[in-house]
Amino acid sequence: MIRSTLLASLLLASLVPIARAQEALPRVDADGGIHTAAGVVPFASGASPEAQAFFPRMLAAGSKAPPITAPIEQSRAFYDRLNNNRAGRMARRYPVHTHHDTLAGVGVDVVEPAQGIASRNRDRVLINLHGGAFLWGAHSGGLVESIPIASLGRIKVVSVDYRQGPEHVFPAASEDGEAVYRELLRHYAPGHIGIYGCSAGGVLTGEVVARLVQHKLPVPGAIGTFCGSLVDMEGDSAYTAALLNGSPLPTQPLRLQDLPYFKGVSPTDPQVFPGLSPALLAHFPPTLLITGTRDMAMSAVVRSQTLLSQAGVDTELHVWEGMWHSFFSDPELPESQSAYAVIVKFFDRHLGQP
Repeated sequence: MIRSTLLASLLLASLVPIARAQEALPRVDADGGIHTAAGVVPFASGASPEAQAFFPRMLAAGSKAPPITAPIEQSRAFYDRLNNNRAGRMARRYPVHTHHDTLAGVGVDVVEPAQGIASRNRDRVLINLHGGAFLWGAHSGGLVESIPIASLGRIKVVSVDYRQGPEHVFPAASEDGEAVYRELLRHYAPGHIGIYGCSAGGVLTGEVVARLVQHKLPVPGAIGTFCGSLVDMEGDSAYTAALLNGSPLPTQPLRLQDLPYFKGVSPTDPQVFPGLSPALLAHFPPTLLITGTRDMAMSAVVRSQTLLSQAGVDTELHVWEGMWHSFFSDPELPESQSAYAVIVKFFDRHLGQP
């Protein structure tokens, strides 16, 4: 089962055309060590034995991902198979009930714990905005991000099937997120609603909150931006994560505006990158940020936390040693299980507070 898993960190090699240094592909040992021209980088000593065993198998499986030039239907079919496999493994560990629905004209998957919603959460709800480079991840990717949180937190999670590229461009996904939030406001107090997402979903979470502020709507009680946040993919990790994940050092890192969904956007638009506006950030609710030391988005997440803190926002940053982009998409890792616990505790602590 694990052998079929591909992590979103491999977008470094397959998502967009990126100019790379002309060098041999680093070699990955069975123990996770990375052999580069400059020497050997051992696998993180602080990571779990399960993660160390998983890491080289994950990298080997990554070569099966379709190239970005492949038809979008091919890529979506590939990631849907991947995420259905993950969701099945998660559901066996974390039992839930799911059903499809439509809120404000937007498709959603509603995920509820099989053991029932806890009494303290009957007037609380979480919105999930799935990852997938704003290209794929609908339904199955949302289930991957929603199942463990709904089950462990005993709370309802509404995963949004927002519009994606290349068929749609910014701000289509933000509009869909706002529409679902407005609909839920008819049944829940804003402080009892949480929003979270991973990778593209982490970016979109920030964009949705920026849109709510722009439209003078009450913001949610708390949000989570995981492996993607409020600024572009820049900084040290945009370069070093490639080497730490067995790829050549890029001469130009992935930028969000390279994605089809962001065609034509301005890189200085705070509705795209809320971190550019301290005045906008001052309206943000308490924010949980999650990343790993091998995540190409680590620098962006760390920078976002700094900017939020400077704007006076209550933040909580967790960085897992040796972990890659979207590492908690695979439930067997102890690090994944630790991340689920952090997410559940954060929203339980903040939703419904004055």
